[in-house]
Amino acid sequence: MYAPERQQEILRLAQESGRVDVLSLAEEFQVTAETVRRDLKALDRAGLLRRVHGGAIPVGRLDFEPDLAERDALSADEKDRIAQAALAELPTDGNVIVDAGTTTARLAAAVPVDAALTVVTHALPVAARLADHPGIALHLVGGRVRHRTRAAVDAWALGSYAEINADVVFLATNGFCPDRGLTTPDLAEAAVKRAVIRAARRVVLLADSGKFGQEHFARFGDLTDVDLLITDTGLSPDDARSIESRGTEVVRA
Repeated sequence: MYAPERQQEILRLAQESGRVDVLSLAEEFQVTAETVRRDLKALDRAGLLRRVHGGAIPVGRLDFEPDLAERDALSADEKDRIAQAALAELPTDGNVIVDAGTTTARLAAAVPVDAALTVVTHALPVAARLADHPGIALHLVGGRVRHRTRAAVDAWALGSYAEINADVVFLATNGFCPDRGLTTPDLAEAAVKRAVIRAARRVVLLADSGKFGQEHFARFGDLTDVDLLITDTGLSPDDARSIESRGTEVVRA
């Protein structure tokens, strides 16, 4: 099969299912994952598909959001390295906000049992991982819980974060780039993320490199709002320097 024929079939599959992923396409067409990525890049440049982490979606589907289990399985090793690096940013006997996200949940799982912290979160997976830590004063923010992310949103969550002054927030995102900022598929989630940014003196973004350059429906901030980005070595040194030139420190774990 020639590349244009394969790309046409990829486009058809994306339109039928709402999403395609690199590994499944590579198996379907018996080609390498890198060949599929080139196909998706060509379709993205043509304005026919929009590349997202691990695959692509049809144009006009910037609100597409994989479920929690699917997102957690993507870039698992990179997320673990990011979480380990983020431990160094935990304040001693301080207070932190942990945002909803698969990488922030891995950070919560990596927090030592003997840690002494005050932790505020609106994410049920984060709270579940920290609930048995005797030295942690855990505050669970309430609100409407979104099934996709297991995170509380809307007025209760926004009101709670308006009353908090935290040392640091560990922030998650679905996409980040220097020009389009920090984005996520859901407007309610975006509103809570804006609130946690305002509630903390220091913002640490935990995001694997696959999210770099990705753009989603709801924008909640700029990279200039972030003091430190912890990502993986998949982010090129040139891209890291570009981000740092705008004032955000970058750690590639």
